[in-house]
Amino acid sequence: MFSQYLKWLFFIFIIFSFTGCGYKPSSKFSRNVLGEKISTSVTISLEDPENTVLIKDSVDRAILETFHASIVDRGSANTHLNVEIQKTWYTPIQYNNDGYVVSYKMNVLLNITREHNHKSKNYLVSGFYDFSVQPNSVVSDLDRFDAIRRGATKAIEAFIAQVSIEDARKQRVGEE
Repeated sequence: MFSQYLKWLFFIFIIFSFTGCGYKPSSKFSRNVLGEKISTSVTISLEDPENTVLIKDSVDRAILETFHASIVDRGSANTHLNVEIQKTWYTPIQYNNDGYVVSYKMNVLLNITREHNHKSKNYLVSGFYDFSVQPNSVVSDLDRFDAIRRGATKAIEAFIAQVSIEDARKQRVGEE
């Protein structure tokens, strides 16, 4: 009976901690900056055109899952995001005892231009993803595409964090 009382007291304490301190998830701050309706486009990379589709899918998925915003055409959007692949590369990060590469790090560098209220701002964001391969094997297209998709998703998350910090700072300055 006493332990059940402690569990309820702990639960109530946690609830009051989050509500009492003014906690807001970062998606709320980003939604303030980006709005409810977002359009996206991805500039096709001449060096790596097949990755453009992966990046576009990652951007759209991140918008839907993180912001819970609608993806609409550019004419009816509050914000337009243009994503350009600056560079993708992978580097070996782990070798086995025989000297063969068994893990790589995929790096994805994106330039995101946010257009909102007739103003634009550029963000340079990066993401990475570590992946394993069989010793003495070539990185398959499937492994590479998956790593690029996951690295791009992390880059989009970095963009979301930057936008959230921007809005949080604006709100803090407005309160003071």
